[in-house]
Amino acid sequence: MIKPNKISLASVGLYIGGILFAVGFWAYSKGNSTLNLVGFFYGFPILLGGFAFKSSEVAPSPLVVETSEEVANLRKLQETSTQKQLRKDVTRYRYGIKAHLDEVLEKLGMSPTDEERPLLIGLYEEISHAEEASGFYGLVLRFHSPLMSFEAWQEKQDKLTRFFGPGIVAAVTKLENNDVDLHLIAVPPLLANS
Repeated sequence: MIKPNKISLASVGLYIGGILFAVGFWAYSKGNSTLNLVGFFYGFPILLGGFAFKSSEVAPSPLVVETSEEVANLRKLQETSTQKQLRKDVTRYRYGIKAHLDEVLEKLGMSPTDEERPLLIGLYEEISHAEEASGFYGLVLRFHSPLMSFEAWQEKQDKLTRFFGPGIVAAVTKLENNDVDLHLIAVPPLLANS
């Protein structure tokens, strides 16, 4: 089962820094210089660090469909290292990036500008029913893509397969509201090369 990382480093920094800073003010009013110094010298930098992290924070992508036990068992047998890394990356807080998979989309020529970049809005796991690879484990990334046509996604399918491979076949599905599902399907090497 996919379990998004719910702990935000930015929130922890803001919470701890705020408490230490408040203790520093309290100690200042009571004349306790040692506690005052600890509160100000540690609390203020931690608080500022929390604000800095919060400004560059990208929240974990939500799970669109709950993972069934059957799919979880198939994942244990077939998941590739690329799928595993992607799943871990997009289900945790990230810092210093504009959006999940922004560098990947840029390398694939799928984000000419920040405004045109497809935005990852969720993910789920499935047993694939794609005609390219039916019955295999699939990690599905759901993107909101209002400025990039579905035809452009279809043109990039082969490039997506090569980029995320080996052992992965990429397939795209058009949804309502300019959403696109990118199916990354784990397949045996012989099937992936055909």
